[in-house]
Amino acid sequence: MSSVRVLVGTKKGAFLLTADAKRQDWKISGPHFGGWETYHLKGSPVDPDRIYASQSTGWHGQIVQRSDNGGQTWKTMDNKFTYSGVPGTHAWYDGTPHPWEFTRVWHFEPSVDDRDTVYAGVEDAALFKSTNGGESWMELRGLREHRTGPQWQPGAGGLCLHTVIQDSSDPKRMYIAISAAGAFRTNDGGESWVPINKGLRSDFMPDPSAEIGHCVHRIAMHPSRPAVLFMQNHWDIMRSEDAGDTWTEVSGNLPSDFGYVIDVHAHEPETIYVIPIKSDSEHYPPEGKLRVYRSRSGGNEWEPLTEGLPQENCYVNVLRDAMAVDSLDDCGVYFGTTAGDVYASADSGDSWRPIARGLPKVLSVEVQTLS
Repeated sequence: MSSVRVLVGTKKGAFLLTADAKRQDWKISGPHFGGWETYHLKGSPVDPDRIYASQSTGWHGQIVQRSDNGGQTWKTMDNKFTYSGVPGTHAWYDGTPHPWEFTRVWHFEPSVDDRDTVYAGVEDAALFKSTNGGESWMELRGLREHRTGPQWQPGAGGLCLHTVIQDSSDPKRMYIAISAAGAFRTNDGGESWVPINKGLRSDFMPDPSAEIGHCVHRIAMHPSRPAVLFMQNHWDIMRSEDAGDTWTEVSGNLPSDFGYVIDVHAHEPETIYVIPIKSDSEHYPPEGKLRVYRSRSGGNEWEPLTEGLPQENCYVNVLRDAMAVDSLDDCGVYFGTTAGDVYASADSGDSWRPIARGLPKVLSVEVQTLS
């Protein structure tokens, strides 16, 4: 019988939540690495026992941990993320040149076809690859050394590469997103990259439709349709039918088109989920009502999902890596809040219930569906 493992990264450690296929009774393990910021955890799609964790501490800096037994024990991996090639500069907040500096790993993306290959998106924005399970890392330097690299500027949270998506039908094709440079695609495993931001508009930029500089918050893709992408931009929900070459807005009737998370139903490629946030200066749900919005038509037409969610005096935020779906027959949807609550729906979003309360600030939520 299938089961589910929810991986929760928080400001003060990691938590693993497990349940059977009914997803009613949850067991919580943790905190793992108690007191240490655990920015992201991600399990391998090839080996369900393998999990990677990104930690950051004031004393020891960036730390990478790996578990090969489903999170029961952890091994500290190589933490040397060294930029290769000519050092160069990127733009600072005021547009002046600033040297590239490694700060942290924002996102791990284990390979869809190889147990020991894993990608790491880091700050300052670069993409690293390990082919030995995190024992060592090399930069895919074609991205950072793209001709536009010197123009990239940090967003409010830093110059972070926070999204990595690999096409399971063609593993050499990947998509990444950088705040605040935009989205990029490679068709050759990371040797070369093209910006994919045509159709995006960012009014905070001198040229709102510029090739780069957009503060993309998140990209989502259904594995069965790797050329169809959905994006939560800084403002606007966007859709692409051509692998990111062009984008159109599908914000429709949302109460706000600002937010961080976006995800796709496991079995319905046209069903997508977002959580609107009031604005880029007021990081809480509109009207103090925590609502997940679902579109069953790939955008434009949205319905609020509220059953089981607080509908008054709720002023939490949901960060960009804090939503995920499982692959059970009745698709489960999960998200965590900055108040430390993790909510789950076992019926594709129709109803919700908290499966953990009072955790530290939730930074990321990922899900593994286990046999």
